[in-house]
Amino acid sequence: MAYTEEQHLQARNRFFQGETIPEIAAALNIERRTLYNWRDAENWTTARPDDPEVLIRQRITRLIPRENKTETDLKELSSLLSHLEALERLRLRYNPPEASGAAGGDGTRPERRRKQRKAGKNDFTGIDEAELLKKFLKGLFGYQLDCWEHRDEKIRDILKSRQIGMTWYFAREALADALLRGRNKIFISASRKQADQFRSYICDFAAEWFGVELVGKDVIKLQTRHGAAELHFLSTNSRTAQSYHGDLYIDEYFWIPKFDELKDVAMGMASQDKWRITFFSTPSSKASPAYKFWSGDEFNERMKQQSKPLIVFPERKELRRRGTRCADLHWRRIITIEDAEREGCKLFKISDLELMFSPEKFAMLFQCCFIDDGKSCFHYAELQKCLADASSWKWFRPGEPRPYAGPVWIGYDPSRVRDGACIVVLAAPTTFRGKFYVLEKISLKNCAWEFQAGTIRDLCNKYNVEHIGIDITGPGSGVFEQVQRFFPAAEAINYTLDVKAKLVLKAQQVIAAERLLWDSSYSDIAPGFLLIHRVTTQNANITYVADRSDLTGHADAAWAVMHALIHEDLILPDKEEPATFVI
Repeated sequence: MAYTEEQHLQARNRFFQGETIPEIAAALNIERRTLYNWRDAENWTTARPDDPEVLIRQRITRLIPRENKTETDLKELSSLLSHLEALERLRLRYNPPEASGAAGGDGTRPERRRKQRKAGKNDFTGIDEAELLKKFLKGLFGYQLDCWEHRDEKIRDILKSRQIGMTWYFAREALADALLRGRNKIFISASRKQADQFRSYICDFAAEWFGVELVGKDVIKLQTRHGAAELHFLSTNSRTAQSYHGDLYIDEYFWIPKFDELKDVAMGMASQDKWRITFFSTPSSKASPAYKFWSGDEFNERMKQQSKPLIVFPERKELRRRGTRCADLHWRRIITIEDAEREGCKLFKISDLELMFSPEKFAMLFQCCFIDDGKSCFHYAELQKCLADASSWKWFRPGEPRPYAGPVWIGYDPSRVRDGACIVVLAAPTTFRGKFYVLEKISLKNCAWEFQAGTIRDLCNKYNVEHIGIDITGPGSGVFEQVQRFFPAAEAINYTLDVKAKLVLKAQQVIAAERLLWDSSYSDIAPGFLLIHRVTTQNANITYVADRSDLTGHADAAWAVMHALIHEDLILPDKEEPATFVI
């Protein structure tokens, strides 16, 4: 199949921005085999994705030999050449060329000048700070400006809707403040993948604002007019996190395992009066230890133990209207999707989201409402133990054509009218009662069922697939028939009361035994499980639902996981069988 130059360019840019080949294939409707060929032929994995000069030179190389250039082509080429010239001027400004002879034009020796160039990496000492502030503030929404104005609060504690640009904003804020005041910044996330998102944003801003390429992976050392400033990017499995000091940013803290331990470490890192802490997250369950931290209940428990008066904390309505400094030094604010829209964010259409998600899920994802897991078939405390950092799975190499050599099981949950399809790939246990690992989660929206089947076929070429479980209710039947052509052993899952009960019971068994792990960046799996609850039908039978209908979204990632897990018998043997593959 032939693809346009625009598709080729979009694919490469998405890869450089950190998307995987499967994600790019799903987004652009390009065959994965083609994407892998492009990646290998053009050395995408070795090119520096955060280097604007690499991208500009690659684009120029493609435009110059093009025959019969259009006016658009010529304008683009002229613009790219101008950008390249500007980058060259910046390079000469911070790394002047050596003069001929034993000494440079200023009398320094070449060896000395080389040392100066090396020290000049990440150098922002010559920036115009007024221009920086102008660039930073441009395009911010009202709630983001509110966070900037309160950046010197000792603790900012923000409960937010999804998809309103807060991770993007705090990365932007951290870089701007580090350059303007020379302050260290520390980013703590539940997984390496989430921590790298902060770094990616910051590198983008440095290139966008000043054409500067930032170097450094886990730490970026900046030179500013106010002294050196360090940016540290950590996941919660970092053993030496307490050895750093600076302003902390902790994202999605309601979904971080062992939050109490992390909180104590974080408070210690920012115990000096000059350092600040920012907690921000979407809500999870009221059973989370982070809930008592957010609500102020934890603070009042300490007051009670010390026989001190209890504090009345602001109500939800007040926290939505504006941020409020509370008696426990927390500056709290709630930002729902309606609040974001009211304060200038036009990135979404709320009426469409209300159709795409069930009322309960919409309330949790976008209206900052907590789930009461007392009504759920699954418990938050158990689901927390499923959260992991996939970067610690050394046997899994997601950037390679064959990322994992062992057996995998695939679960598929089909799309409906306004719903998304979800495909998960589980590494199957390789020892008796061993663990399942979610290696990939692919979400597809508004894709033809032939394309959905093609995505599963690509996974079969990529992994050693032993099982594919497909819900054949509704549009899933078409996908199932297509998949059977290349994987005859695919298992049809026809939803009946008994089948749904077996799916839930098997998932409960595996999760309770701590046999299921997924990367914390897959933020919709745990909420999906929490939304599944037991109901009674009109005939007084028991079944399990997640407010599922043709017009609403449901816990698609959770159901997809269950469609894979069900391949293991509900009743397990009493004794161990020989393993055929060991991680």
